[in-house]
Amino acid sequence: MKNILLDADQILDHLTTAVVVTDFNCRIIRINQAAEQILGVSKNRGIGVALQKVVDISKEDRTAIVACVTDRRPFTKRHAQILTNQRQVLNLDFTVSPVQIDDRDLLLIEFTELDRMMRINREESQIAAHDTTRQLARGLAHEIKNPLGGLRGAAQLLHHELESDELKEYTSVITEEADRLRNLVDRMLGPNQLPIFAPTNVHEVLERVIILLSAESAGKVSIIKDYDPSLPPVMGDLEQLIQAVLNISSNAMQAVLESKTKDPEICVRTRIQHRHTIGTVQHSLVCRIDILDNGPGIPEDILDDIFYPMISGRSSGSGLGLPISQSIINTHKGMIEYNSQPGRTEFTIFLPTEASDG
Repeated sequence: MKNILLDADQILDHLTTAVVVTDFNCRIIRINQAAEQILGVSKNRGIGVALQKVVDISKEDRTAIVACVTDRRPFTKRHAQILTNQRQVLNLDFTVSPVQIDDRDLLLIEFTELDRMMRINREESQIAAHDTTRQLARGLAHEIKNPLGGLRGAAQLLHHELESDELKEYTSVITEEADRLRNLVDRMLGPNQLPIFAPTNVHEVLERVIILLSAESAGKVSIIKDYDPSLPPVMGDLEQLIQAVLNISSNAMQAVLESKTKDPEICVRTRIQHRHTIGTVQHSLVCRIDILDNGPGIPEDILDDIFYPMISGRSSGSGLGLPISQSIINTHKGMIEYNSQPGRTEFTIFLPTEASDG
């Protein structure tokens, strides 16, 4: 029987559905990894604790759970909102089922996080849009760079034929503008070198970025570091990951400075996530990097389009930083998510770790 129970525990921990088992007094006796993740509580801290101490469920739902115990009938609540002990609001469906195991009355509670399903759908759409944009950019690059090369070559030949320095200035302008357009197209396509993957410490990436940010802001922006030292390495290209994080962080810094935010602040945070889905692939272990700022937020009219080239909320912005970052992170089988409102903008980078079985 002991081996059977162990196997059942392992099966529960491999489920993407969050499962909590309690006694009829709603005291937790089992919690799987998915539940640990969304409820923000570990097995060590959760087992033996009353469910109400872990999540704040409405009075109406608590009454329904009591009725479920009395009537021995399952109870399902759709589109519920619960508050975790970390003060995080979750939108989810949950089902409470009375069960009897080894003559013991238990409650089996299943949580389905609606925000997670919406996030996965949004990510799939984002990946498809990114692929379409890259194909379009490659096609445009081919159509633009070919005539640009001919234009630049003709301008150089004409430059050598002309005797007037005044006229040569015009051919120089043509050459310089052709080069500028070619460089712009190259930047739209992202890094022109394949990444060289190696075990990479993300904190080394972040420390390099923070040094650059500190130098650029000259101490005007407070940079807070909130690291998880237990983070395993990721398989990545150090320089490309620095570029991806720097693009996002520089946007945050410019946002708080240009808006003259009072007490401008950027927080760089790392965490580990278990059983996290990126696109359509579930990874056992994922590195999460959060970059938060207290600036004015992304303008609402471009909120859904910020990963498209040439879209920028700043008058001086090129609109290429975020698409390049997304391209780099996608190459690393990761994903960038964001959430923005006035006073708080958060970009989150998810990267599979070296230890991931995804």
